[in-house]
Amino acid sequence: MNDTMKQWHNDHVNFSRLLAALERQVNNFHIGEDPSYDLMLDIIEYMRDYADAYHHPLEDVAFTRLLQHEPRMKAQINRLIQEHRVIAAAGEDLAMRLREITVGAVIPRNLVETAAATYLVYYRHHISTEERDVLPRAAQVLTPEDWAAVESAGPLGPDPLFGEHPQARYAELRREIASVAQIS
Repeated sequence: MNDTMKQWHNDHVNFSRLLAALERQVNNFHIGEDPSYDLMLDIIEYMRDYADAYHHPLEDVAFTRLLQHEPRMKAQINRLIQEHRVIAAAGEDLAMRLREITVGAVIPRNLVETAAATYLVYYRHHISTEERDVLPRAAQVLTPEDWAAVESAGPLGPDPLFGEHPQARYAELRREIASVAQIS
């Protein structure tokens, strides 16, 4: 497995942890408890700032290269590329609703829950499909030239939460992840 694949797998593990943290907050919201809207926004903003800006675009290049070797995967790859767009749009919708709540707007509970469910379901299914079906096949058939094209499409970028130099804005999110890790 090359470095890009390792990074993508690590990203997927981290994204799954964040989705679990988001779901805990959504569950609190659902039962009428006060979730941390700021924490929920941090999760969505991280996923947008890192995953949508760095992780997914490089995957899109790898997927295009994979199609050159595996044309029979066209429907599945096209669906994953479309899911990148759907996930980004669902994340923006959820973030917009959460921002409205943080400034005092009254938002119908079902709109927030629907936005969160869409985001969580799509993202989890997407990660599962990539890990189970697509990334293993990419590891088998992509050539060094293909991987060079993926890597030259853009830098993976610094991970502002899990990277070497995490950003201060994600301090609460890091504490949440650490506290859950101690419980598990």
